[in-house]
Amino acid sequence: MIADVERKGTPRTLFWPWFGANVSVLGLSYGAFAFGFGISFWQALTAGVLGIVVSFLLCGFVAVAGKRGSAPTMVLSRAAYGVRGNRLPSVVSWMLTVGWETVLIALATLATATVLGSLGRGGGTGTKVAALLVVAALTVVGGVMGFDLIMRLQTWITLITGVLTIVYVALVADHVDWSTVDAVPAGSAQEFIGALVFMMTGFGLGWVNAAADYSRYLPRSSSSRGVIGWTAFGASLAPLLLLVFGLLLAGSSEELSTAIAADPIGALTTILPTWFLVPFAVVAVLGLVGGAVLDIYSSGLALLSAGVRVPRYLAALFDGVLMIAGAVYIVFFADDFLGQFMGFLTTLGVPIAAWAGVMLADLALRRRDYDEGDLYRPRGRYGDVPLPPLVLTLLATAAGWGLVTNSAASWLTWQGYLLEPFGLGGRSGAWAYANLGVLVALALGFLGTLLTARGRVREQEARAPSPATDEGVLDA
Repeated sequence: MIADVERKGTPRTLFWPWFGANVSVLGLSYGAFAFGFGISFWQALTAGVLGIVVSFLLCGFVAVAGKRGSAPTMVLSRAAYGVRGNRLPSVVSWMLTVGWETVLIALATLATATVLGSLGRGGGTGTKVAALLVVAALTVVGGVMGFDLIMRLQTWITLITGVLTIVYVALVADHVDWSTVDAVPAGSAQEFIGALVFMMTGFGLGWVNAAADYSRYLPRSSSSRGVIGWTAFGASLAPLLLLVFGLLLAGSSEELSTAIAADPIGALTTILPTWFLVPFAVVAVLGLVGGAVLDIYSSGLALLSAGVRVPRYLAALFDGVLMIAGAVYIVFFADDFLGQFMGFLTTLGVPIAAWAGVMLADLALRRRDYDEGDLYRPRGRYGDVPLPPLVLTLLATAAGWGLVTNSAASWLTWQGYLLEPFGLGGRSGAWAYANLGVLVALALGFLGTLLTARGRVREQEARAPSPATDEGVLDA
C-alpha cells in the first residue's frame, strides 16, 4: 500500500504514463484491422472513435478507485469480490496482462527483424533471437524497477516516439489516395458492431484491469473528474490520431492492408525511404516496450493479488519468462498473427468486461474511501468468498462466450453456442462476428451488481474503521 505521505502529483501527471503506453505505431495497424470487418472508412472511423473513447473512459472511472485506496487495481477489487474470492478475477487479469506483454514484445521483435532485413543486416532467426532478448530485457528491467522509473521512462518514450511518429506520417502521407479510401463499400450493422467491440477490447478493455495502478500514487484530495479526464485523454489521444492515419493508409492500398494483418508493424516499413528505417525501428520498439513495461508491472501486481506469496520483482520476473516463451511461439511458429490476436482479445475480453461491470457498479455504489486494512483481512468488512459477485461474473462470462465466435483460432471454435438458440443465425450467421458477448458481459456485470450489492456496500461502509494492526491480515 502507498502511505499518504508518499502520495504526490496531480491528475495531470497521469497523462504521461497513459499517453506513453498508447503512442505505439501499432495504432496505425488498427486501421487495417477495422477494414477487415468489411466496413467503409466512415464506419471504421466512427467505430474506432467510439471504441477508443468509451473504453478508455471506463479506465478513467476505475482509476478513481486508485485515489480512494492505496492498493493496486486487483486488490481494490476485493471490496466487490471478497479477499480470497477476488482470486478468480485476479487470475484472469494476470492472463490478460501477460498476453498483452507477449503480443507487444513479439511485435517489437518482428519489427526490428524486418527493419534490419530491409537494411541488409540480418532479419533471419539469429536477428530475431537477439532482438527478442534485448526487447524482453528492457521490458523486464523497467517492470521490476517500479513506479518512479516507469514514470521517467514513459515521459521520454512519449517525447521520442511522438516526434518520430509525426515524421513517419509526413514521409508516407503521399501514399494516401482519398478517392480509393472513400470508395471502400459500407458494411452491415453487425459488421460495424463487431469493429466497435474489437476496438474496445484492443484499447481500453485491455487496460481497465490496471487502471488504478498509477492513480493510487495521487493524493486522496485529487479531483475525481481530473483523474477520469486525464486518464481517458492521455490514453485516447495517440490512438485516435494514429487510427485516422492508419485508416487512410490501409484504405488506400489493399495490398498494404493485407500485409499488415500478417506483420502489423513490419508491413508499415515497406512504404518508407531507407534512411528512416532505423528511426522507425526506434519508434516501433520504444512504443511497444512502453506499453509492455506498464503491463509487466501490473501483471506482477495481479499475480500477487491472486494469492502468490513472492516479492513483486520475482512476480515480474516470472511473468517475463512466460512473456518470452509466448513471444517465441508468435515469432517463430505462429503463421496467423491476426486470427490468434483477435481470438485472444475476444476470449479474455469477455470475463474482463464482466469484471469491469461489477467493479464499476461497486465503485458507483460507494460513498467512502476503501478501508485498506480490511482489503487484506478475510474476516473484515469485505468478506472472504462472497458468492453473489462470483456467480454473477461466471454467468456473465458464460453468456458472453456464447455470443462471440473465433473461427480463425481453431482452439476457440467452441464459442458462439448461444447464437443459434437466441435466433442470431448461429456461428455462420450475420451476428457471428459482432462480438456481442463482450457488451453483454459488461452490461450483466454492471446491472447485476447495481441490483444485488447496494445493501452489502451500505453495510460495509456503516462499520467503524478497522484497527491499524496486522491482526487477521492475509499475506497477499
